[in-house]
Amino acid sequence: MKLFDLTGKVAIVTGGNGGIGLGMAKGLAAAGARVVLAGRNEEKARRAVSELGGAGVFVAADVTSQTACRALVDEAVRQFGRLDILVNNAGTSIRKRPEAFTEAEWHSVMDTNLTSAFLCAQAAFQPMKQAGGGKIINIGSMMSLFGAPYATPYAASKGGIVQMTRALATAWAADNIQVNAVLPGWIDTELTQNARRQVDGLHDRVLHRTPAGRWGVADDMAGAAVFLASAASDFVTGAAIPVDGGFSIAG
Repeated sequence: MKLFDLTGKVAIVTGGNGGIGLGMAKGLAAAGARVVLAGRNEEKARRAVSELGGAGVFVAADVTSQTACRALVDEAVRQFGRLDILVNNAGTSIRKRPEAFTEAEWHSVMDTNLTSAFLCAQAAFQPMKQAGGGKIINIGSMMSLFGAPYATPYAASKGGIVQMTRALATAWAADNIQVNAVLPGWIDTELTQNARRQVDGLHDRVLHRTPAGRWGVADDMAGAAVFLASAASDFVTGAAIPVDGGFSIAG
């Protein structure tokens, strides 16, 4: 058995048209998987698909909708005959102090980051069970571990990702479905570039605290994705793995 070989496997990556999601999608494709990129920005997604070397397709989906999540999974199975891997990466953030958030803003962040992951996992369960097993990878954050004054709904959603991961892992272990979370550190993406513009001194604080001495890049996420999507992690479930250059363990 080739532990990291994904040949013949089919993956869905939500929010896979850039940043962390695209980094993971590229890793999965390089390991042999066929990848469905799901998102709402078709132009951006088409460019992302072109980076997957013919191994990817785009399916438009609003993953905050249960109906859309089920349609996404159905389309992946229709095109490729099966579903083995789900990466729940769709995410957003609104940076304000907690007293300034509107109810709509709270729900927007929670629905995009947490509810969508649950709905996609729920939709993926039956096809994975029918295939004899599967891998679900939920994307958390350093805010799954830490708090920040400008990130109340984001931190709540990402903390929820870890607990949801554990609950799903216990529910579906008997079906040979492993459910794990990845907690990216400070990765250089469009989302964190906006954060650096909005939060004074963030760039220097991240460099100072990160033992690796640099910001991460999207390609740093590929190895974790392949590990958690492959046979190498068949006895790993309910874990939350930081990929952060040591940020979370630094004093």
